[in-house]
Amino acid sequence: MNTPKNHQIIIAQTPGGPDVLAVETREIPTLGPDEVLIQTRACGINRPDQFERMGFYPPPAGAPEGLGLEAAGLVAALGADVKGISLGDRVMALVSGGGYSDYVIAKAGAVLPVPEAVELADAGGLPETVFTVWANVFDTAGLSRGETLLVHGGASGIGTTAIQMGKAAGAKVIATAGSDERCALCRELGADLAINYREADFEAEVLEAGGADVILDMVGGDYVAKNINCANTGGRIVSIAFLKGSLIEADFMRVMLKQLVLTGSTLRSRPDAEKARLAAQIRETVLPWLEEGKLRPIIDQRFELADVAKAHERLDSGAQAGKILLMI
Repeated sequence: MNTPKNHQIIIAQTPGGPDVLAVETREIPTLGPDEVLIQTRACGINRPDQFERMGFYPPPAGAPEGLGLEAAGLVAALGADVKGISLGDRVMALVSGGGYSDYVIAKAGAVLPVPEAVELADAGGLPETVFTVWANVFDTAGLSRGETLLVHGGASGIGTTAIQMGKAAGAKVIATAGSDERCALCRELGADLAINYREADFEAEVLEAGGADVILDMVGGDYVAKNINCANTGGRIVSIAFLKGSLIEADFMRVMLKQLVLTGSTLRSRPDAEKARLAAQIRETVLPWLEEGKLRPIIDQRFELADVAKAHERLDSGAQAGKILLMI
């Protein structure tokens, strides 16, 4: 497979709104021994990209230039030490930057095969969400069969993935979402209970349903105290974002008496070895779910790379359900 010398990337020229995003041409860097070059078919847009565009989420040292944390496509070139991956393979990858590009560089440890049951054009919306849900709900919080998982933002990219993965693992799943239509989507994906938080008190509803053992929270703010109140004894609450703010007031006596674990994490800054460890677990457990149809990417809208500003306008609107993709 012939590879070009240059590729297109998306940068934020200054911190700001979608209009600051621009397509620029860069020389493709020489591959490191543990790196893979992917000719992209699709790449996903995620909330951290919005924060980076606004100047609130700088990339870690050594990250590839440009926005974007995930991509899927065909292997175009391999570093000297890469094993188990071949030219032309259908792959998807978690990357620490540069995912919005026609050619993406990924660490081999964070590259996964795309199951035959999944369209390559859809797979660009999987890595960031699958890695995030696996790392937080399963690896950190240890969700087990028969437990109850509460997912906030159930119609988001993370939420739609978490609902399906929770059900595939044999858990009861409760989701919150902001409209009846979004709640219907959550139920379609397997949620046993979907709560419209604009019309009902999710804390009361979750308690009535028996409480939650694991809570995946991307909202923060007053949700933190409510999460503590509706968590079961021994519950695990994992924060991955704070759309309503990270400064909160809560009764930690309830945390102590319920023997709760409150934790949080980011994914992008984790060491390559840690991402490779998660990828190995995902390969073993989650890829079969994709092959069996227990998990599927939920796509909201698709945009061309040149229309990245329109894609970010869609993200900023909060109207999306599932993932927004850039198509190459």
